[in-house]
Amino acid sequence: MWETYQKDFSNFLKLEKSLSSNTIEAYTNDIHKLTQYLEFKKLNLKPDQIDLKMLEDFIQWVGKLDMSANSQARIVSGTKAFYKFLMLEDEVETNPADLLEAPRTGRKLPEILTVDEINKLLGAIDLSQPEGQRNKAMIETLYSCGLRVSELISLKLSNLYFEEGFVRIFGKGSKERLVPISPKAIKEINLYLGDRNKLKRIHRDSEDIVFLNRRGSMLTRIMVFTIVKELAEKIGLQKNISPHTFRHSFATHLVEGGADLRAVQEMLGHESITTTEIYTHLDREYLRDMILRFLPGA
Repeated sequence: MWETYQKDFSNFLKLEKSLSSNTIEAYTNDIHKLTQYLEFKKLNLKPDQIDLKMLEDFIQWVGKLDMSANSQARIVSGTKAFYKFLMLEDEVETNPADLLEAPRTGRKLPEILTVDEINKLLGAIDLSQPEGQRNKAMIETLYSCGLRVSELISLKLSNLYFEEGFVRIFGKGSKERLVPISPKAIKEINLYLGDRNKLKRIHRDSEDIVFLNRRGSMLTRIMVFTIVKELAEKIGLQKNISPHTFRHSFATHLVEGGADLRAVQEMLGHESITTTEIYTHLDREYLRDMILRFLPGA
């Protein structure tokens, strides 16, 4: 059902709007995310059955998947373009995306997890299930290394340097950084690799990927998000968390423990030390001193 709408939308953008292939791919990916949201919510709906409230809930859901405000704004733009197309094609009578607004650039930060809460989440993982050890290794790695979810799912076996205690990460813009990894995370990954080696088949494109699904393919961001949400529900956690929460908690715990802000900046892979302020709860004067000391020209 949705595949036909998406294909027709793509053809419309190409033939009638003459948009670039990159723009067309971005817009069609936005609509694919909408279908993923409907699937996640178990809503078997056609485009004409969706209202503004559902679209607003969809954008809020996207915001919890570790996406920037700019990415969320582009998804809003793609959704609006899709419904304008459906209006032109008489597929819908009213446009629910007309009043859909992009999120503000300064989005609300995720909650902080305490060490005890992280341990409870880890303890709630059922290790008797085939994916249990994998999930435990993923949570440990998210927290231990302060990774973005996109960095976690693309982590490669060839970039694990356990003897040295580091992993090589390729972050936004393919920028490379070496991040320390804890002995505990190394232990859980090594235990998981035993299960990984027992998979019946590993997809050719995923042979070097660390964390795989049961079909031997790379995980999706949404799958990791779902795993975290289900664990939170299992322990009755009242906080609204996502995979990004572990990255935020990692940075906060480091600073609270006395780590230098510049060191945290390096581990998070931020170009500017001012960006690191988003991930920490620091005294303004301390942040000002750090910027004056480390930012060229400040």
